[in-house]
Amino acid sequence: MKEYKIELCGVERTLPFIPINDTMAFASFVVLGDTELVSACAPELVRRIGQVDAVVTAEAKGIALAYEISRLLGLKEFIVARKSTKTYMKNVVSASVHSITTAGEQHLYLDGVDADKIRGKRVCLLDDVISTGESLHALEVLMDNAGASVVKKAAILAEGDAASRDDIIFLQKLPLFHKTAEGEYEIL
Repeated sequence: MKEYKIELCGVERTLPFIPINDTMAFASFVVLGDTELVSACAPELVRRIGQVDAVVTAEAKGIALAYEISRLLGLKEFIVARKSTKTYMKNVVSASVHSITTAGEQHLYLDGVDADKIRGKRVCLLDDVISTGESLHALEVLMDNAGASVVKKAAILAEGDAASRDDIIFLQKLPLFHKTAEGEYEIL
């Protein structure tokens, strides 16, 4: 296999393989900027999520999805945890994260103004793909520090072992891939 084909809510995409190491790869799923895919997947996720007080995502690939889900839920805004602090941010809440798609440790930051908006609220954590769960865990720490209650965790795809978790909502499993001696990829 040279690439992975996937269909989500009637929309087909072809995903390129990105090596994790010499023997493994993941299929790169980028929803940021994909209006058609976001518009197709968001209603089904909303149906499964139900009503929440707020939607929170980490910068950046989940932003378009968070916008559409918030809109469909009738929420006036959504919260974005940033990857760096900005000069306008005050009383910043932070958490560390390791991710399969980013080398090394990253930090997520929540502006104190946003933390105030979600304090005491029922929130849904949202991402494009849940893989190792590290990004999700960092968001959970942020929510705990902000005094919010995480009631739902959702993504379009659950990658690898994440698909066996019973605490997340997702539309489809995305497998990991093994590199063969011929340089092709096959599902693990």
